[in-house]
Formats: sequence, C-alpha cells, structure tokens
Amino acid sequence: MPEKEYPQPRFERPEGATEILLVRHGESQPAKPDNLFPLVDGHGDPELSEQGRQQSVLLGERLRYLPVDAIYVTKLRRTKETAAPLCEHLGLDPIIEPNLHEVFLGDWEGGIYRIKAAENDPIIIQMRKEERWDIIPGAESGDIFHNRIQRGLNNITSNHPDQLVVAVVHGGVIGQIIADATGARPFAFLGAENASISQIVIHKGIINVRRFNDACHLHENISFGADMPI
Repeated sequence: MPEKEYPQPRFERPEGATEILLVRHGESQPAKPDNLFPLVDGHGDPELSEQGRQQSVLLGERLRYLPVDAIYVTKLRRTKETAAPLCEHLGLDPIIEPNLHEVFLGDWEGGIYRIKAAENDPIIIQMRKEERWDIIPGAESGDIFHNRIQRGLNNITSNHPDQLVVAVVHGGVIGQIIADATGARPFAFLGAENASISQIVIHKGIINVRRFNDACHLHENISFGADMPI
C-alpha cells in the first residue's frame, strides 16, 4: 500500500467570505502653491497626471481577466479615473463607497499637505513621530478614520459574500486597513505605490491580509535597491 501523503494546502477563500483587491489610485497631478487642488466636501480632488493615466491602463490589463463582481471607488475623481480602464474591460459601472475616501487633512487639504511634507514642516515631523493625522490642524483623528473605514468595508462585505471585489481607494486608507488587520503601528503601511494592489479576505468580520503593494504590472524589472518605495 502506498504511503499516504499530505501536500501543503493552497489557500482557498472561506465560504461566505469577501475577497477585496485594494488598489491605490494612480499618480495625481502635482501640487502647486499658487494653484491648489479643487475641493470636494473639503477634500482635495486632483485629477490623474499623465503618468497616473498610464498606470491605470496597466492596472486594467493586469486585472481584466479576473472574475471581478464589482468595482468600488470613492467620491474623489482620482479613484474613478484609475478604475475607468478596468470598468471598460469588464463592462461594470463603478460604485461609490462614501466611507473609503482619503483621511481628511483639515487645514492642509488642497495640496498643502504635500507642500508641507516636502518642506519637512515641524508639524509633519511631529505627525510622523506620533503617527497621528490629527496633529495637523483640523485633521481627522485615527479613531474616526478607522471607524468610517470599517463602515465602508462592512458595506462591501454585506453586499458581496463569496465574491471578488476591486476597491480603488487611497494610500492612507490602505495603510490603515493593513495596520489594523496586522496589529502594526498606525503608519507602518503608509506609502503603497500608486496603482499598486493589496489583497484582503474578510470572513466573519476578520481581515486576513494576502498581499501588500503588488506593483509588478508597473515595472519591467523589480528592484530591491534604495529606490524601493516606502
């Protein structure tokens, strides 16, 4: 009688779970001190740059053959523009999930945050040290940010059990989700590359992380040198 073998099992999505590909939007237009971004409900709303549009095309090609059941975006146009090529490939209309827009940066919206970060403003230094958004005047607290993201994820999971969903969102949102799921520091997963893919599976309210910052579709050669995005 042949000896019984026990191969390593492959991951299978649990029955009733929702699989979500979290996509960070493509690169947006640069901030300019004399021409700040337009605002939507107080949030800066730049359009994609030319590079961002190219990234969106590559993203669409990467995901077009997957059995995607729904595509979610936020109220901000950089997510809608990023999702557009994939929506066209799959014949799906994007669904707006109002709870998954980027963290609110208070007085530093409209592109001011980018300028302050580039200048290494003292508030930026303190924010990074304490890993709290609300160091910025008028910005959203970590608890409020966390709670609304959870509402957004709950909405998606309740509508899509046993399905694969793409959610085109923002770097801060992805960082918060992965940090919450892994118990990491609040800012440990900030800096996902534009148009990158992170993958989570949510089952009975528990988030399992399967992938973070997958950007293979954007690069011919993968480098682990000093230019690796953080």
